[in-house]
Amino acid sequence: MSKQTLSFQAEVAQLLHLVTHSLYSNPEIFVRELISNASDACDKLRFEALDTPALYEDAPNLEVRVSFDKDARTLTIADNGIGMSAQEAIDHLGTIAKSGTKDFMGKLTGDQKQDAQLIGQFGVGFYSGFIVADKITVESRRAGLPANEGVRWVSGGSGDFQVEPIDRPARGTSVILHLRADAEEYLNAWKLKSVIAKYSDHISLPILMEKEEWKDGELLTPGDENGGRQPGGMVKTGEWEAVNKASALWTRPKKDITDEQYQEFYKAISHDHEAPLTWAHNRVEGNTEYTQLLYIPAKAPFDLWNRDKKAGIKLYVKRVFIMDDAEALMPSYLRFVKGVIDSSDLPLNVSRELLQESRDVRAIREGSTKRVLSMLEDLAKHDRHDAAANADGVTDVVDADDKAKEGKYSQFYAEFGAVLKEGLGEDFGNRERLAKLLRFASTSSDTASVSFADYKARMKEGQEAIYYITADTLAAAKNSPQLEVFKKKGIEVLLMTDRVDEWALNYLQDFDGTPLQSVAKGAVDLGKLQDEAEKKATEEAAEAFKPLLAKLKEALKDKAEDVRVTSRLVDSPACLVVQDDGMSTQLARMLKQAGQQAPQSKPVLEVNPEHPLVKKLDGSVHFNDLANILFDQALLAEGGLPDDPAAYVRRVNALLV
Repeated sequence: MSKQTLSFQAEVAQLLHLVTHSLYSNPEIFVRELISNASDACDKLRFEALDTPALYEDAPNLEVRVSFDKDARTLTIADNGIGMSAQEAIDHLGTIAKSGTKDFMGKLTGDQKQDAQLIGQFGVGFYSGFIVADKITVESRRAGLPANEGVRWVSGGSGDFQVEPIDRPARGTSVILHLRADAEEYLNAWKLKSVIAKYSDHISLPILMEKEEWKDGELLTPGDENGGRQPGGMVKTGEWEAVNKASALWTRPKKDITDEQYQEFYKAISHDHEAPLTWAHNRVEGNTEYTQLLYIPAKAPFDLWNRDKKAGIKLYVKRVFIMDDAEALMPSYLRFVKGVIDSSDLPLNVSRELLQESRDVRAIREGSTKRVLSMLEDLAKHDRHDAAANADGVTDVVDADDKAKEGKYSQFYAEFGAVLKEGLGEDFGNRERLAKLLRFASTSSDTASVSFADYKARMKEGQEAIYYITADTLAAAKNSPQLEVFKKKGIEVLLMTDRVDEWALNYLQDFDGTPLQSVAKGAVDLGKLQDEAEKKATEEAAEAFKPLLAKLKEALKDKAEDVRVTSRLVDSPACLVVQDDGMSTQLARMLKQAGQQAPQSKPVLEVNPEHPLVKKLDGSVHFNDLANILFDQALLAEGGLPDDPAAYVRRVNALLV
């Protein structure tokens, strides 16, 4: 290969413009990103060398070196990891896979500090070097290639870059930053050490810097101790020392790790700029031995619902990095959990396929799932304690750790509650624990703060079911005609508005022995809560309305499976329900919107015999129009749309005229 000049991918050019002109409020993140990349390169070498030990060449000790040259105004971050070939340098440094920049641009908020923290989340950390450098030189050689197949990559951060072959005896990569005049603070050992301690102390590889010692200035007049001296200064000794602890954070005793260190480690592995809500660090012993350090984030990632996104835990075996996103170690409904699992039992050459089949992996998955659920239960317990204290006006004395957890479960649930519900269908063994963690709005609370246990504690005497309704929005649920009799009798109803609710509740028939009953399914049956006089009045109305119901069935035979009198309505003329074993109209709409085939079924129209509009139907010359309007209005009230909106409008207009 000869020297050549190539253009950046359009998105990289756009990103570089953003980096050099906008993300300057927190410039030190470039140290974190470049050291993280260097550590990843060493991890990749260690992994590939499991099958090809010769890749270590004559340097088996992996490390990262940070050095600077004040005269040349350069800062170098070098590693002896896997390195890059010439083509890999072009591919990795000149393009961004999967349109990462577009996602990055779309996530920007205008808050420069927050925007800068996002940069590593999209795999574009290398370009953060241009925050402080007006030119970057990368020299690299891939492990296993001959010394004359090294590569030098150079760019000024504008529209192009140069690539040329070089001789490089050592494998690995050196990133040389030619610092701008306003970034000279990074040509200082104390400054670099403090940034490394802040962001990269957890890196399990040694991060080395050259030792410095103070040297007195030379005498201006040799031999004259009373003469003046040239200024002294720090001088490099030629010896290298580790400036980080160089041990994996999760291998240290918990008592030796501060909360700040736990939080910085989380930020490094997750590329999240916010501290986590909580974490758990445990050594598990028994038939399967492993260490787990698991975090629950404070905010949902932007791609939480992206089906193509890989999610999971970082897997290490005997402290050797094996893979990111080991999805087999955590169930899908806990895909928001971040962290590290280090196994003592798995083989070093474990693959994704083996992970799916391994008995040890199943044990780790089950243990980690239970640990996460325990963390959530602990947070939920403190939220429940706060609610109880507020209710009776008494506030107990709590320690600082308990105080720090107050309100955190509500914060978690607002971000991840909908994902947690997926576990009802995915994790049969933990279904009861998950059911206790769920929270909903209700006719007594607009916020998702009511648990099934809270609901049961408030059930009326004689109430035999937990009542709920599903809807597209909270407003639609609160104002549904199907709630009218429940409001009249003061019976609480849970309001479920997440898209996953309909699917998830198919797997939860009861809670602690009390059945769950949708108010939109089947004929209303309040059991002991409905007195005999009400039941008798409903039966008499059904008998008296038989001729009218027959006419309505005929007029609506293409829309409604049945028409019947109901006692559930108070103010509304009609509502739609489905049979006990039928698919709700909301779930049918969701399937249709997703382009999937929904079973062909028609709802049941229930009418209020006391409503003036229903009474006016009998003998009306506009019977068919009124019947169709009644049905379409019931459909609109629950968030649906008539099959023929124009026909509905024509009927209403005709009656208005």
